[in-house]
Amino acid sequence: MASGDNGAGNRKACVVGGTGFVASLLVKLLLEKGYSVNTTVRDPENQKKVAHLAELQSLGDLKIFRADLTDEDSFDAPIAGCEFVFHVATPVNFASQDPENDMIKPAIQGVVNVLKACAKAKTVKRVVLTSSAAAVSINTLQGTGLEMDEKNWTDIEFLTSEKPPTWGYPASKTLAEKAAWKFAEENNLDLITVVPTLMAGRSLTLDVPSSVCLAMSLLTGNEFLINGLKGMQMLSGSISITHVEDVCRAHIFVAEKESASGRYICCATNTSVPELAKFLSKRYPQYKVPADRFGEFPAKPKLVLSSKKLTKEGFSFKYSIEDIYDQSVEYFKEKGLLLD
Repeated sequence: MASGDNGAGNRKACVVGGTGFVASLLVKLLLEKGYSVNTTVRDPENQKKVAHLAELQSLGDLKIFRADLTDEDSFDAPIAGCEFVFHVATPVNFASQDPENDMIKPAIQGVVNVLKACAKAKTVKRVVLTSSAAAVSINTLQGTGLEMDEKNWTDIEFLTSEKPPTWGYPASKTLAEKAAWKFAEENNLDLITVVPTLMAGRSLTLDVPSSVCLAMSLLTGNEFLINGLKGMQMLSGSISITHVEDVCRAHIFVAEKESASGRYICCATNTSVPELAKFLSKRYPQYKVPADRFGEFPAKPKLVLSSKKLTKEGFSFKYSIEDIYDQSVEYFKEKGLLLD
């Protein structure tokens, strides 16, 4: 491989949480750009979890390290000598009876542990943290057509007092991002956060990611996940979708763009459950999506998530909603999860 054809040269990056949907594709794109990459996994011996990473080693210089978000010292070795660190890992457990201890505390501790290792390393020029639209859009505002941008934050008081279903996840993402900003400011670290929406597209991982299953639920007819999608619109105000590759491209873009700073929402399209059902029913008639089933549901999303800041920096999205679903449908057919 001609290393550095795309200007990465001998640059070195660390991707924390390499077994995940976003992280594994991010590792691949960095290797293709000529980066040397260190990635961390909880258990390098778990073949099922790391097989796709081992395959990526044929693309370039990829080293796999054992590290755990709860163990600060475990990040020293993988981060040493790296210019960029991408912190993509986050604890997710939607069924948790104790979100405080299962998700919120470990997410905050994990982010601080990674940033401590970055501060210690002295080589890290910039840290890019994967946040979530769930850290921006959840609020008690009324109306439709509200525009959310980077200055908006999810209403933590509402989440912790009302405790709507799955409240632990948005709370963990919001509080972890706020903890990251506080630490970066106090320790003079150059931090950028990417704030992606629901992601779909192909995954390199053996298991099909839960976010793609959620995005595909109207096509697969999975009632539990369709309810999850409705819950998502009720809680966050919209169904906003982005292709995973665009999310990974955005991570690399803001890492390399010297003028980049602060938060960046990464959202390709904003829609609602009824609008999405109509679109899917028309585009894939063979799956018989019930287009008129959600009449009771707000057709207009309460809000849209704006990616103007990201596109003003010069980033352009590669995948439209049509592309996102065409690729996800192909992927699900290959996995045997959709039959024509």
